[in-house]
Amino acid sequence: MIVYEAKAEATKEQLLKINEVLRTALFVRNSCLRYWLDGHAKTGFDLNKYTKVLSDNPDFPWVSKLNSTARQSSAERVWSAISRFFDNCKKKIPGKKGFPKFRRFQTRLSVEYKQSGWSLSECRQFITFTDKFGVGTMKLMGTRDLNFYQISQIKRVRIVRRVDGLYIQFCIDHDRKEQLQSTGKSLGIDLGLTHFLTDSDGNKVDNPRYLRKSEKALKKAQRRLSSCAKGSKNRAKARNRLGRKHLKVVRQRKDWAAKLAQCVVKSADIVAYEDLKVRNMVKNRHLAKSISDASWSIFTNWLGYFGKVYGRFVVAVPPHNTTINCSNCGHPVHKTLSTRTHVCPACSYTDCRDVNASKNILDRGLELIKNTVGQTEISYASGESDPCSRKVTSKNKSSHRKRKNQQ
Repeated sequence: MIVYEAKAEATKEQLLKINEVLRTALFVRNSCLRYWLDGHAKTGFDLNKYTKVLSDNPDFPWVSKLNSTARQSSAERVWSAISRFFDNCKKKIPGKKGFPKFRRFQTRLSVEYKQSGWSLSECRQFITFTDKFGVGTMKLMGTRDLNFYQISQIKRVRIVRRVDGLYIQFCIDHDRKEQLQSTGKSLGIDLGLTHFLTDSDGNKVDNPRYLRKSEKALKKAQRRLSSCAKGSKNRAKARNRLGRKHLKVVRQRKDWAAKLAQCVVKSADIVAYEDLKVRNMVKNRHLAKSISDASWSIFTNWLGYFGKVYGRFVVAVPPHNTTINCSNCGHPVHKTLSTRTHVCPACSYTDCRDVNASKNILDRGLELIKNTVGQTEISYASGESDPCSRKVTSKNKSSHRKRKNQQ
């Protein structure tokens, strides 16, 4: 499944009608959540049936104007949130479990249609919504060409409202697969704040810090918003300007992380990265803003996606003791955050702290892949005779044997 997004040109009348569509979808969602909280729904199918009850209710005549598949999609979103909450409880995830809550009408909202309630023009540059709200036809702006896909492949169509306008998302049933030549390389990646990533080859990528760079402009826009009277038009304009600045930071992070992840996956056959628990790390009030600004989770998600697209091995490694252990002999060397150089007292191995950690991450990643998929598949993918065995020089053979005996 791939998602294409295009900006839509809409008139003021269409914007008002789309706001009604979004409010109706939000009403259906909150009503389904209340129906579940009252104990009337036991499955997702019960919520789907309840959407029909809402549309037939004379007290809510606006619900029947919304397409039936859009109503069902709102109910499915509620059941997805409920299922996720119970799954988090079963897995005993620490902290909040994500109990579903009621939502209010806000700037960023969306409504999802299935395979009815909309139609595309023959040139695929115009979309028409055919429900009873009378939104009509809107022009699609963008570089994505939908002519490569059949109409039957478009399974979902979403209307997404953001501070800078309306966007139409197309969920297309298509498996993206691309073939690349084998590079014969394996990389371990250590994520950090000073340098966004450091690989096992010693290469470093600086942290872009998009939020820090835009912080001055954000504070200025926030002060202007606070100085405006509540309910005034100037306050609405100031809120929109502030939202656009935040949206720009979000898009910068996503674009940069996606491009970097694609370059990393293309450069190696095997990529191992540390599986950081960002949810727990942001509890540190001294580093929370910097950790959130680094967008590690976005980067690792794109790593997994491009790994599937290009057929590479991408594995997440537990980060425990990757910084402490020596990558040469395995001897633990405890360090503070200010210590940036790894010096092993056992084998006299000296290296950058992050490079040492990335080598440990690579070793663990190769072991995990070897135990799960087997040696033959790894050798075929990387083009090496034995990529899971690291070369041991004559200087550290004894220490390497000691490490194996300890394990």
